[in-house]
Amino acid sequence: MHRVLAVANQKGGVGKTTTAINLAASIAESGRKVLLLDFDPQGNASSGVGYPRDRVELSIYDALIDDVDINDVIRPTEMKNLWVAPATTDLAGAEIELVAWGRSEAEPVAIGRERRLSELVEQVRDRYDYVIIDCPPSLGILTINALTAADGVLVPMQCEYYALEGLSALLATIDRVRRVLNPRLAVDGILFCMYDPRPNLTHQVTEEVRQHMGDKVFETVIPRNVRLSESPSHGKPILLYDRESRGCQSYLALADELVRREEKAAA
Repeated sequence: MHRVLAVANQKGGVGKTTTAINLAASIAESGRKVLLLDFDPQGNASSGVGYPRDRVELSIYDALIDDVDINDVIRPTEMKNLWVAPATTDLAGAEIELVAWGRSEAEPVAIGRERRLSELVEQVRDRYDYVIIDCPPSLGILTINALTAADGVLVPMQCEYYALEGLSALLATIDRVRRVLNPRLAVDGILFCMYDPRPNLTHQVTEEVRQHMGDKVFETVIPRNVRLSESPSHGKPILLYDRESRGCQSYLALADELVRREEKAAA
């Protein structure tokens, strides 16, 4: 299907990077080829699949700003069908550098800065069944680039009051990007992460989101799970760290649900 999926939420600590890593790994486990593109200057998705900062020779920043071939940036991981385009803290500078992207004396207004990542993704998307972009926790120019490059957005969120406010802001941004930059962009799904069914607030938030978003909300939820929290420190997706854990089984179920949705929509 060669689908590009942005995992985005401007609120930090909602399970965004954990979802990007483990969804990518779970889809790869099914035999599909997956590129995990780390577009967060923190570089946590990169270290979570075995590429901490000191192992990264070329990063997505080099392709984005310095015109390095993106094929030279992409690296294999321990999993057969999973590759990563790693990030480093240099990417934080891209927020400033992209403001001036495309300017010249003849054309002082920046041209195409929102489409820079899209240009790179288009060079490689046909090699992968899925490109999964881990976005930074903001609605800045990097996230706009990711949304412009993507076919769909997966939104991880917690069952908290402030998460509802953040969801509204993100959906408004997605709508603006769809209207101005990327008409094919769609919300692929809302995913509840760090799910704890015991508090009443969990059920209130879940009900409200399902009421407004309907079948856009995934049936699969990701529970709070210690093994999920531990796996990044070992540089491994949960599949390689503890396959039998509840966290791993939940992400395998999510990958299955996502792929079935995509295949049904394509049919």
